[in-house]
Amino acid sequence: MAKIVGAITTSHVPAIGRAIDKGLQDDPYWKPFFDGFPPVRDWLAKVRPSVAVVVYNDHGLNFFLDKMPTFAVGAAPEYRNADEGWGIPTLPPFKGDPALSWHLIESLVADEFDVVTCQEMLVDHAFTLPMALLWPDQRWPVRTIPVCVNTVQAPLPSASRCYRLGEAIGRAIESWDTEERVVVIGTGGLSHQLDGTRAGHINKEFDRKFMDSLVDDPKWATQYSTLDLVELVGTQGIELLMWLVARGALTGKVDKLHSNYHIPISNTASGLMLLENRD
Repeated sequence: MAKIVGAITTSHVPAIGRAIDKGLQDDPYWKPFFDGFPPVRDWLAKVRPSVAVVVYNDHGLNFFLDKMPTFAVGAAPEYRNADEGWGIPTLPPFKGDPALSWHLIESLVADEFDVVTCQEMLVDHAFTLPMALLWPDQRWPVRTIPVCVNTVQAPLPSASRCYRLGEAIGRAIESWDTEERVVVIGTGGLSHQLDGTRAGHINKEFDRKFMDSLVDDPKWATQYSTLDLVELVGTQGIELLMWLVARGALTGKVDKLHSNYHIPISNTASGLMLLENRD
């Protein structure tokens, strides 16, 4: 059966792409952020996953406010990105895994998650930048499956439902009758708000508590409604829902192998965690 080797959670601020393009990894402003990734890359080189399930939120490149699914799963043979207006260069295409995608989709529907199935799909910076951070040579040694979660337009899925989605993804992957090694990547956050009277809002105390909870008490954040979470972490900080999906996919106990937390990255509290799935 397929095996989930672990989960990686990381921020996806568009400015990261510009910093990569301009070679600013050692710039004093960016260095504390980029210095968090070598241990994760070393782990990936050691465990050698063959598939990455990337849980992210679309920012209008593939879905817009007129059609916003709660959950969508890619089932395409290839995924590409495009210019979103941030000045971020497009990256090489990402190979898909239609067979595993369809297995995942069918399993999720059987678990009563009504997902939108995308046989063609553009992926935006929330997908591409974490991939570029993890594999900076951009040669993509993994096939990919995008899982998109609505964090843009109300009503949003609850933290509890997102965690249960992650559990369903974990069951689906580990019922796949292959020897694939799968890493789950959850992107977004942490606390930040880009607009309104609370623009610039960051809640370091909550971010730290949330990151700690993902190790031994992963359902801790599910006590909060989406409105509670927006109040705590800001309008865009609700992207922590993708972290909950990724953590929910890990079956059983986990070991925290690495973490990094840095403020600010473009008015965003940037987080990074590497959680290894125990046998």
